[in-house]
Amino acid sequence: MDKKVIVSLKNVNKIYDGGNHVVKNLDLDVYEGEFLTLLGSSGCGKTTTLRMIAGFEEVTSGTITVEGESIAEKEPYERNVNTVFQSYALFPHMTIYDNIAYGLKMKKTDKKEIAKRVSEMLDLVQLGGFENRYPSQLSGGQKQRVAIARALINQPRVLLLDEPLGALDLKLRKQMQLELKRLQRKLNITFIYVTHDQEEALSMSDRVAIMNNGILEQVDIPEKIYEEPQTQFVATFIGETNIFEGCVNSIKGKDIDIMLETGYVTARSENTFNQNDMVVISIRPERIKYSEQPKTGFALKGIIKEQVYVGSVLKTIIVLPNGHEIKIERLAGQKIPVSGDVYVYWDIDDAKLIQSESNRIFNALNNIMFT
Repeated sequence: MDKKVIVSLKNVNKIYDGGNHVVKNLDLDVYEGEFLTLLGSSGCGKTTTLRMIAGFEEVTSGTITVEGESIAEKEPYERNVNTVFQSYALFPHMTIYDNIAYGLKMKKTDKKEIAKRVSEMLDLVQLGGFENRYPSQLSGGQKQRVAIARALINQPRVLLLDEPLGALDLKLRKQMQLELKRLQRKLNITFIYVTHDQEEALSMSDRVAIMNNGILEQVDIPEKIYEEPQTQFVATFIGETNIFEGCVNSIKGKDIDIMLETGYVTARSENTFNQNDMVVISIRPERIKYSEQPKTGFALKGIIKEQVYVGSVLKTIIVLPNGHEIKIERLAGQKIPVSGDVYVYWDIDDAKLIQSESNRIFNALNNIMFT
């Protein structure tokens, strides 16, 4: 069965006065009942994208639809979306009951219906019995639950969350991550979540949309974002990885021989590459292997520089002749040489072969010059 698209952004751009182009030709479909996270570093355009959906920022060009209907002419309160902010934005002079009920009161909902739905929301966010307290009497996590309840009580089709856990300490943040995911699954409401925390995005999301300098780099399930990055930025932004830059020397079906500055390696890819293409190989530290003897298809010899014990994981640094450092991770207790020369290799399917950014720029310039 095809998934129903509930929010759709087509060729969306946002340009501020002065020519600051913060969102560039963004195409993104968000499905009904999905937990989708916009992930990226500060200034990448993720919060601006969220604010355009909410109606707090105008779209410079392109279209945004909710349930197939354009929201361009609708005020924020007319859109069937609600937003949860990092700052909670609770009314300090109102009780928790009145804070949660505020949206329904503005709609002049019947008092009995308000009481019923506020009670349901309090139970949902596990704050039953807190209705007569004030925000100043609550912890940070409790305040965030109230903010979420206030957003959910209007029964929005989409809940927008702008780094809602950013002000919480680490332990409480972890607890609230589980709470948010539990709520989303129980209510089956579409969540669009903004964060710069990679672990948070991977652990909570059905899909992750990675943004970089206003451009959507990749949208996929967390496992593929980590294991199969499509660009050099995604490979280096998500978790730790080892990057090798080289040139395609020869191609034999899906197997590709890559010449590096310090040797050669063999890679495998379903994508099309040509001889002399500049490429990048991304291989995660836990997938790197070593041997005291060379391995067929690999010529990478290095010296073990140091080992760092970090609880359950042992991190090993190997230095190649050109000074390039390779990171290896193993569970503590697994035997790894502490000194001497080693040969580095990996299972051919564990590495991701990506066209290098310089090669992409070169090809783009060629297309402009010769078309």
